[in-house]
Amino acid sequence: MKLSRVGLVAIGRNEGARLDRCLASVIGSCEQQVYVDSGSRDGSVPKARRLGIEAIELDPKKRFTAARARNAGFERVCQADSALKYVQFVDGDCELNPAWLETGFRFLEDRDDVAIVYGRRRERTPNLSIYNTLCDMEWDTALGESKSCAGDFLVRIDAFRKVGGFRQDVIAAEDTELCCRLRNAGWKILRIEAEMSVHDASMFHFQQWWTRCLRAGYAFALGAGLHGAAPERLFVWESRRALLWGLGLPLVCLAAGIAAPPWGWLTWLVYPLQMMRLAIRNSGSLRRRMLLGAFQVMARFPEALGQLKYLRDRVLSRQAMIIEYK
Repeated sequence: MKLSRVGLVAIGRNEGARLDRCLASVIGSCEQQVYVDSGSRDGSVPKARRLGIEAIELDPKKRFTAARARNAGFERVCQADSALKYVQFVDGDCELNPAWLETGFRFLEDRDDVAIVYGRRRERTPNLSIYNTLCDMEWDTALGESKSCAGDFLVRIDAFRKVGGFRQDVIAAEDTELCCRLRNAGWKILRIEAEMSVHDASMFHFQQWWTRCLRAGYAFALGAGLHGAAPERLFVWESRRALLWGLGLPLVCLAAGIAAPPWGWLTWLVYPLQMMRLAIRNSGSLRRRMLLGAFQVMARFPEALGQLKYLRDRVLSRQAMIIEYK
């Protein structure tokens, strides 16, 4: 079914076969569709145009961000059809479920207090690597009102415009920052029980996972800097957690080991104990729970480095650059 009141914006950068699947999943789903490209070198733009989808190439002289790409696509579909009421955003590494748009559309039609609705985002190959498994867990958020969403969601155009769209200077977790401003403006963000999209993280190497966690740490510090004050306190707990486990405790353990050997070195046992605590809380087989617990603890180190990277950029007044893990 082609929806006439819904526009669609897909964004990407060197997504390769992932973009093929993304575009194939959205063709003919609504009247206005646009693909926004951020400097790809893999033929993404002509690929979209061959499929009959309008493609926009962002000016490489300006910094690429997902927020900038989504804003550009939003303005284009709204310019092409002023009668649009909603816009669906989808990342180029995701495939949209065939039934999602109509489901989300009907939901927003019935709930005029909701700005954003999203459904279940699943990982394409969650069992091929522990990193993909972690991503799939991340997407499995609770049903009902939410504080944030991932990059795939259906948004009410009026609400999006009233808060000014995405902040283009936010290089990570820009969707969470948008949700924060929408909620502060009185709107609701809802996760409903419907299949929405399939994401392809394609994370098979430790370095990819490390970089993604570093980006998360940068996002925590950036979000806390923008909305860390009460009552929102965005990412304040996540930032403190990363600094505690990824920076503070290692320094304490190191100092204890140097000051009071050999017993002082036993303070490092706090980390395997924390892994065991998290493993008990996790679900699945014992092996899966232990693996997840280990990576949940290890993630604090790159997250702490990401926050230090943010502080460095702030102190030196450096322009933040996107952090890519694939």
